[in-house]
Amino acid sequence: MTTPTNKDFVDYYEVLQISQRAEPETIRRIYKLLAARVHPDNPTTGDAEQFRLLRDGYEILTDPERRAAYDLEYEERSKEALPVFEMSEFAVGVDGEMNRRIGILCLLYNSRRSNEDKPGLSIMELEKLMGFPREVLSFAVWYLQNKQYVTSRDSSDLVITSDGTDYLESHLPTNRVAYKLLKSAEKGTIHMGFEQDSQASGPVPPSGERRARERVVQ
Repeated sequence: MTTPTNKDFVDYYEVLQISQRAEPETIRRIYKLLAARVHPDNPTTGDAEQFRLLRDGYEILTDPERRAAYDLEYEERSKEALPVFEMSEFAVGVDGEMNRRIGILCLLYNSRRSNEDKPGLSIMELEKLMGFPREVLSFAVWYLQNKQYVTSRDSSDLVITSDGTDYLESHLPTNRVAYKLLKSAEKGTIHMGFEQDSQASGPVPPSGERRARERVVQ
């Protein structure tokens, strides 16, 4: 097996729910726990595809040479906006406002779950991950803080609260965007985005159209 290419890049740190600084022993312990849960022989929670992702991630991240090569690509990927936020559901303006709030909560949820050393994200990191300027995100951040769904740490990072976690999880059965965001993160494919389905509100706007929208709010 080889390290994933740009086309099929998988975030194995998300798959294994660990931080990028995780030690080999931590990776082994977490892998053993998660693999037992999704092993195809498990009649209740078995998931062959998720088990394959876990195994692939474990093999790469416990091999020093392969992990070093993977981390180089991981760092490059982390500088790019996530393709999922190109979806029409996140369009700049009132129509995408609720989904942008949900998107922020999903990113903070994943950060809180996978990295206890740095459980939050800064506004700058959210701008980078979502591909939206601060002016577009400021209202969503204000709302989430006012509802106490997120809070600020001493470092000024935003961190999801227990109320925010409850709110997000309660909306999973009915909010397609939240569900797919969290499931794609769980499978490590959030960097690839996900396909529109028959319930989608419309096609992904072309990048040129999106840039034009962004200029309107600046």
